[in-house]
This record gives sequence, structure tokens and C-alpha cells, in this order.
Amino acid sequence: MGVLRRYLYPWSKTGVKVFDSDVLVLGSGIAGLYTAIKASEQFKVTVLTKKTIEESNTEHAQGGIAVAIDEADSPTLHLNDTLRAGAGLCDPLTVRILVEEGLICVEELMGMGAQFDYHDGELALTREGAHSQRRILHALGDATGWEIERALVAKVKSSPNVSTFEERFVIDLLENDRGHIVGALVLNGETGELESHLANAVVLATGGLGQVYSFTTNPSVATGDGMAVALRAGADLMDMEFVQFHPTALLIPNAPRFLISEAVRGEGAHLINASGIRFMENIIGKELAARDVVARAIWEEMNHGSVYLDFRPIGEKRILERFPTIYQTCLKYGRDVLTMPLPVAPAAHYMMGGIATNSYGESSLPHLYAAGECACNGVHGANRLASNSLLDGLVFGARIVEKIGDKGPGKRPSWEDVLSPEGSLNVTGIYRSKKPIDAQSLRTHIQDLMWDKVGILRNETGLREAVGLLLGWEQEVLSTGSVHELETVNMLTVGVAIAKAALDRKESRGGHFRSDYPVRLDESWQKHSLQHKEDNDVRYVPVSRAD
Repeated sequence: MGVLRRYLYPWSKTGVKVFDSDVLVLGSGIAGLYTAIKASEQFKVTVLTKKTIEESNTEHAQGGIAVAIDEADSPTLHLNDTLRAGAGLCDPLTVRILVEEGLICVEELMGMGAQFDYHDGELALTREGAHSQRRILHALGDATGWEIERALVAKVKSSPNVSTFEERFVIDLLENDRGHIVGALVLNGETGELESHLANAVVLATGGLGQVYSFTTNPSVATGDGMAVALRAGADLMDMEFVQFHPTALLIPNAPRFLISEAVRGEGAHLINASGIRFMENIIGKELAARDVVARAIWEEMNHGSVYLDFRPIGEKRILERFPTIYQTCLKYGRDVLTMPLPVAPAAHYMMGGIATNSYGESSLPHLYAAGECACNGVHGANRLASNSLLDGLVFGARIVEKIGDKGPGKRPSWEDVLSPEGSLNVTGIYRSKKPIDAQSLRTHIQDLMWDKVGILRNETGLREAVGLLLGWEQEVLSTGSVHELETVNMLTVGVAIAKAALDRKESRGGHFRSDYPVRLDESWQKHSLQHKEDNDVRYVPVSRAD
């Protein structure tokens, strides 16, 4: 990984404000809040979030949550669809846990106040890409994430055992002299002061890293912080080469790459080229093929002209009923999807890889857990099945709490237990440069490089160039400690991990496509990649591993 420091920020143990609880949750998306709520039944819980408690990838999720709740469906069918989409890299045992325990978690979510859409007295279900059945629960048409986040935030705020702190940026994880993770060093964005939040169990639920790319559906907070802090602390990262590019994001000058849910295609919208021709017609699954297939097809078609998503086959009444948010957002940018096709393009959307965990969310470091998009337990393989992400956050968040509960509360760590950082840093600060970074300029360079060289189509020349430049930038960085600069260093760290894993995997599979190795090679490459800060080389483990 290059010379990766243990601590990103030069600090000492004097003058740090100390807080403690039984369980510390970093992140306030579905995984973080659901874990906090479940843990609060037995423990005192602290939730820290980088911006406001509502701001996360969860809030932006449109399509819904996949669960085999219909009579015509079954967990086995859901499992088979997930394995097929995952392109041979899902761990079947972990997927079985997802599809079977997901039913219980979704019922609990509804018990916490999440209200899904109904049709004729039954839960309304839709279908999305690579699903064989209609199994996607949705809320307020296309605002599922918003509704789930609303319900979970309300539940957290009403829980006496949960304390929430907003505007808290996690700088690094804290450990004791036995190498156990005992808390986090945090920057208070409101005061600029350092805080330490100590706990018996630390749960990273910090979400994704879409901001590493020029074009993404992710909010500004998705800068890969949890994966970067885990790596610096000595945890393994897994399957970092597998980034999912959502096929359909809004493509209008000066507009954000607003996500156009897969559910739009699930309801019957067509992808057409500049000539009005449906170019997915001859591809198995057509518009509802797996995401990586559709994204690459659109990317190829864009070499010849613009690509559009035509809502009109769905019908005006159904569009307004099912996609009110998308309709209003597009209208704001001068596009009426009732009367005209919408220009779309792929954008970075979801990280299948992340902090390596087992099926109970345990990382390779004692007392450190991870859930949601920042974690990787093999459930999504090389390409996540649509709408499995929200379910993932619920199921494995619940299992983390089960594991913490089995271990019991234990004695909380004290500030004296925390290993002192002295001697961990160069005298010049975090890295070896003599000049602070221009964070915005470096961030733009990272995003452009990742999009161009480590994006939808990859090859050895581009990947080697990316690894070299990223490692070079990493050695030049000296942060003065603003959140923007700290985020940028984290983006560099995870960018290096993605590029190195992509360079090493000499095949194409799921979200990782190498134009110089365009074939999937199960005999050589049906294995998970692992990266550790002490290793220069990528390691591998078999796909189906027992906990």
C-alpha cells in the first residue's frame, strides 16, 4: 500500500475530550442506525455521524429493499438470483443468511415505523434487474431510503440508551496494548476540538466511496473514510476491485448525476440510442440484465451517441404514482419524462468490497465490526443484486449485535488503556511532504484519474499509471487537519486499494472488466482479494470460507 501511517492526524493524549459507552457506532445510514437500535436493547450506545444524522447513502436509495415475501417467491429463488448476479464470487452461506434472516429484519423494520407502499391491501412489490420475481418493497413510490431513514432516525431519537453526535469526523481508530480496538479519535466539526469515543465494541457503518470517482450517484459524505481508517489500524480490505457502476444516472449539463432507479426499467422503461433503437434487445435479460452488463452496454453505445431512458412505455398514471421524486427532479432540470426520453449515463454507485468481515460482522481486528457498504462479507460477490444493499445493512447489523450480546457487556475501556500515539508519526506530520495540500485540486485529480483509468473499462497500462500516480500523491500529502483534507487523504488510500486490486486481477468478472483480459476465468480467479497495510502484494482466499 506504500508507506501507510498508523495515524492520519498528529495528536497527543493531552487535551482530548473523552466519552465512553458500551457500543460505538460510526455512521447513520440503515446499517448504523439499525445496529444502534438493536444494541440499545441491552447496551448504552453512541452513534457518531459526519454530517447530520439523516445524511447517508440510505437516504438516497430509491428502488427499495429486496425480500422474498411474496407467495410466489422464496428465499431459495432470492439466493439463486443473488449468486447469479454475483458472478461466482458470492459466499453461498452468507447469501443464505441474507435471504433467510432478511424476512425477520424487514418485519422488525416495519415494527420500527417504516411504512412501505401497499396495493389492494397487499404490500406492493416491483421487479428490478437480474431478479426472477417481483420482490422489491418500496415506499412513497421512489423514496424508499428516505422513508427507512426517517423511521430509524425517529426510533433512535426516542431511545434513552442511544446518544447521537452530529458533525463528528472519525480520524482514526484507537487501540490498547493488546491490539484490541477500543474506540475512535474524532474531530468535532462544530468546535474543531479532538474527542475520543471509547467503547467495548466499535461498529464501522460509514458507507461507501463513490466520491472517489468524478461521476457518482453518492452524496458528498461517501469518501471511503471507514475503509481507510480500518486499513490504517491494520484491518484487511477485501474485493476492492469490485465497484458497481449504476447504468442509469441523469446526464444533463450542470446537473448532479442523480440516480434513476432500476425500478424504472423494472416497470417497463426502455433504453434507446440516439436513433430511438432499443440496443438491449439482443442481450439476455434486456433492460433488466445484471447491472454490470447494462452499464457496459450503455458505455459502448455512448461511443456512437447519446443514450436515453424512455419512461413513456410505463404510462403517465403509473409514472406519477410510482416515481414522483424522479419526475419532479427531472422536471427541475427541464426534462419531462412523461413526454420525452431522459439522457442517462453510468455513474459510480456501490462498493461490493470493503472491510473484510465474517458473517457476524467481525473484522480481522478484535472488537472491530463493520456493516453495510463499508463492509465485505462476500454476500454481493463481484456484482451486487439490485436492492440487496438495504437488506445487507439490516441482516448483518443484527448479527453484529447478536455477537456483541454473546460476549456480554464487559468493562468499558478507559483513556489510560489507549495506546499512546507518540512515536507513530514523522516529525513533519502525517506524511513526508513539506507543503500542505491543495485538497480540492488533489481531490479532482484523484476523481478524474479513477474515472478514466480505474472505471467501467480497465486495462494494464491505465491501471499501472493510476497506481503509480496515486502512490506518488500519497507520499506528498501533508494535511493540516480540515475535514476536507482528511477526506481527500482517505480517498487516496481507498483509491490505491481499488487500483492495486484491479491491476492484480487478470480477468473480467462482475463490476471489474479488463479489456485486455475480457474473459471470466474461474479456475484461476474464483477467489477473494485481500489487502493489508503491511503487504505490498494482494493476497487471496477461497470464495466459500467458514466462520
